[in-house]
Amino acid sequence: MTFNPFTLEGKIILVTGASSGIGKATAIACSKMGASVIITGRNVERLQETFNELEGVGHNQVIAELTDEDQLTKLAEMVPPLDGIVNNAGIGSKTPISFIKKTDLQTILDVNTIVPIMLTKNLLKKKKMKRGASMVFTSSISGICSVDIGNTLYSVSKSAIDGFMKNAAKELAEKGIRVNSVNPGMVNTKINEYSSVSEEDIQRDMANYPLKRYGNPEEIAYAIIYLLSDASAWVTGTALKIDGGYSL
Repeated sequence: MTFNPFTLEGKIILVTGASSGIGKATAIACSKMGASVIITGRNVERLQETFNELEGVGHNQVIAELTDEDQLTKLAEMVPPLDGIVNNAGIGSKTPISFIKKTDLQTILDVNTIVPIMLTKNLLKKKKMKRGASMVFTSSISGICSVDIGNTLYSVSKSAIDGFMKNAAKELAEKGIRVNSVNPGMVNTKINEYSSVSEEDIQRDMANYPLKRYGNPEEIAYAIIYLLSDASAWVTGTALKIDGGYSL
């Protein structure tokens, strides 16, 4: 047998926001590493596309609008005991402070902050996280070390999730449950496709990255694999920056 401390063989992993981007890449990578993967998302066609790309057997998909409290509760009820969860579902926002509306703030907090917190709570209450399980939150460098004009709402939502992650890591340690986050810089996903941004602006922004490019979803997925695997058995409460050197 080949030595592989990053294997997910025999593990059951739930991935939210698996219809595209980092969530899709993570679900596929988990399946390639031997996990049985449960994927969830709102878009039927795109979630099916992800499901079709999963390798191996024992996978499942659940169409769910997780901002709906009933659907969130049902998801926690129906999943089997988990070895890992990737709270990945999220939305972006570009709004200058002077134009922020309460409804905009509520919308982004609902998806990026409240849903992962409440899903975590429901899974714990229903005893669906095994001892030794790993919880990973997809956050952002916007949550810990980076600010930008117009990015206030997104940054606030991710700062909150990193605060929750650290508190959860402390509280759940006695149960043997590890809690971490990944904090990507700009990644080539649909969440960052803003029609108002020109190609010149993109190239100018890329120049701020020492590696002179944005990340790819798979590169974030590989870091999540590490945090889900036994290779990170002594890692908890950590916000893992993956930003091509942007924050240096």
